Formats: sequence, structure tokens, C-alpha cells
Amino acid sequence: NFAEIILPEVRDFDSLVRAIVDVHGGIQFQAAKAVNVSLTFRNWLIGCHILEYEQKGKDRAVYGDRLFGKLAERLQAHDIPRTDERELRRYRQFYMVYPAIREALPPELERRLPTMSQSRRIRKSPTPKFQVEGRALAEGLSFTQLVEMLQIDDPLKRAFYEIECLRGNWSVRELKRQIASLYYERCGLSKNKKKLSRITQAKAEPLAAKQIIRDPYV
Repeated sequence: NFAEIILPEVRDFDSLVRAIVDVHGGIQFQAAKAVNVSLTFRNWLIGCHILEYEQKGKDRAVYGDRLFGKLAERLQAHDIPRTDERELRRYRQFYMVYPAIREALPPELERRLPTMSQSRRIRKSPTPKFQVEGRALAEGLSFTQLVEMLQIDDPLKRAFYEIECLRGNWSVRELKRQIASLYYERCGLSKNKKKLSRITQAKAEPLAAKQIIRDPYV
């Protein structure tokens, strides 16, 4: 959203430098986020097509358990990055855990989804109160952060970290640190959850454009 980029008034040399630095930083962050959203869509759609093939592929029995290995071999022959067997399984899991990403797809992509995905419109959430919209997930979290979320089996716990990560605009490193510190469990035991959240967010490391660009997926 370019409306968020501040264009300061230039009055002297120092303010000229600050203005250019601010413009560069703002545009860089928007560009990095745009690339990351596209990456999220790419990986979600790969998972969608894999599951569609597993359900409807006419020759799926020919490959059986070797599907991901054979698929990785063929895709890497086309020089498509990050399509080894492990990543392909992860994309499939990503699609299954986050069907709500569908809500964020551009209309031209959404209309072309396989028929099977039409039934996966709404993500199963612990309660409506904790459900995060697909657009917020796709635009507010990096794919690497979503991969970290995939490792959380408890849907309520996963939703908690989604919300807190979005609220604080956490970096991937900060998300990992909060999960390792048992923030979810500590919040559940705390008598003053709002205070704990304020303290945690105040100390959290925010996401920066350079961190997005250095993300191994990007």
C-alpha cells in the first residue's frame, strides 16, 4: 500500500537525505512484500494442484508413493527452484492447512482453480473469534513465517501466533523466539493476558525489508 509511504517536506540538505532514505526504505519494503505475497500464492497453488492430482489424476496409481520424488525430479529438470521432495510435501500441507489463502487470490487466478478446491473455501478455525482472514495471512505473514506455523499441530495455538505475529509485525526470528519461549502457554497461565501481550509486543523485533529480501524462499 503506497499510501503508507510518508513523503517528508524537503527544506534543507539534511531533510533531502532523510526524504530519499525514507522513500527508498518504503518502496523497498512494499516491493519485498509484493514478492513475498506472490511466493505465497505460488506455493499454495502448487499444493492445490498436487492434491488435485492425488484425488483425480488418471495415472496416479502408476507413481503411488514415488509421486513426490518423480515430481521433484521432473520440476528440477525445468530449473524450478525449491521443488525438492520435501518442499513439495510442504506445499501440499500448506494448501491443506490454509485453504483461506484462496480469499486473497486475484480473481483471474481464483476463477481458474481446480473444481476440487471449490469445497475448501473456509478454513477450519477453533472459533470464529480466532479466525484470521486469508488476505491478512497472505499479505501480513511471510511464507517462511507460515512454514513455522505449519509445525504447530494445535489449531488454536497456531491461530494465537498468527494473530500476535500480525499484531506486532514480527520478524521470522522473533516468531521462532516467541514459540521457543512458550509464549502461548505462558499467556494461557497468565492472570493478566493483556499486560503480558503489551510487554511482549513492546520488546519484539519488527520485520524489516532487508529480512524479507534475505529470506531463503524469496
